[in-house]
Amino acid sequence: MAVTGRPTLRDLFDESPTPHIAPPPRTHQRHFYVATDGSYRPNGGGLGAVIETRDGERVARIALPDVPPDNNVSEYRALHLGLDVLAHRAPPGARVGVLVDHDDLAANVNNAVLAGDHPDWKSPKRIVVPAGSEHHWRGIQARIAGFGELRAARIDSRENPAHPLANAPNEYEHVNRRADRCVLPDPPEFEADSGTDVSYLPPSRFEGRASD
Repeated sequence: MAVTGRPTLRDLFDESPTPHIAPPPRTHQRHFYVATDGSYRPNGGGLGAVIETRDGERVARIALPDVPPDNNVSEYRALHLGLDVLAHRAPPGARVGVLVDHDDLAANVNNAVLAGDHPDWKSPKRIVVPAGSEHHWRGIQARIAGFGELRAARIDSRENPAHPLANAPNEYEHVNRRADRCVLPDPPEFEADSGTDVSYLPPSRFEGRASD
């Protein structure tokens, strides 16, 4: 069931720029959306993620305390976490929309997508990731390669539903205790030509604390 009173992730994705990948984003062919955010404070920060189907049905919310060295690294950790969770709950070949409020991260993700389509794996733009996030960036790249299609949109932090989860993970700790769910968008979005067996639902789980 979609959550009322706020835009769905699909709506936010539709209205947001996708750096280095020209619109339109073909959202009618996207199956899942994941919004992530990371926070940094000297006494600790947090990681937040929200996952929904194209129909606006919530798949998961995650709020974890974390101790990143800075805010840039926290953003990469959060996206790595969100993609890990989605990979365990989505069928193979799923098409994914990513929503982040970090310009460079959105651009790097889309450049990595374009590099994956290049015969020599060349990115249109040089990809530079923050020091301390290299392991998480490799994990993000691996998850990008595992989905059928992915692109990232840059959204305002005030509209990012993962923002409060990352900034107050202890207050939202209860969301982590909710039963794991595997949710498929309503048919016919998983087309027969993808070769995907839509009856297949992988185990629902996520790896806990993110760390380098």
